[in-house]
Amino acid sequence: MAQDADDIAGVIAPPPLIGLAAILLGLAADWLFPVYVLKTLLTFDLRVAVGIAVVAGGVALALAAVRKFKQAGTNVKPWKPSLALATAGVYAKLRNPTYVALAMLVGGIAVALASDWMLVLVLPMFAVLHYGVVRREERYLEKKFGDDYRRYKESVPRYGWPP
Repeated sequence: MAQDADDIAGVIAPPPLIGLAAILLGLAADWLFPVYVLKTLLTFDLRVAVGIAVVAGGVALALAAVRKFKQAGTNVKPWKPSLALATAGVYAKLRNPTYVALAMLVGGIAVALASDWMLVLVLPMFAVLHYGVVRREERYLEKKFGDDYRRYKESVPRYGWPP
């Protein structure tokens, strides 16, 4: 079945691929240009404990977000049409929990593996998500859902902290 090209957000790339790129580029940079900051500052046990905690938080946030998308009857994948607004549960606190969760996953993996460059790449990864995914989704959702989305956007912060 063909998909209406106007009924998608037109994201730059699937967000999981953006996260995977940050992980792989970070590991490659660690191999080519080792820094050892995380290994110096944190013991192995502490790195692993912090990394696991952050990854677990990211997984929990992502699962809560996916559950609410499914309950709302809409697509999780941002390259598919949005069928409804998800505004309950975790979406009542932040508009983009899956992208916050992705940053937590990559950051937690970076700490656990003592990957300095992967941790540094969380910021550019988040910038790519913000400009290449989130901003495009916002324009699309505003066009598709109009005032309902505008009211939601005005009342709920994008990433869980004040706009």
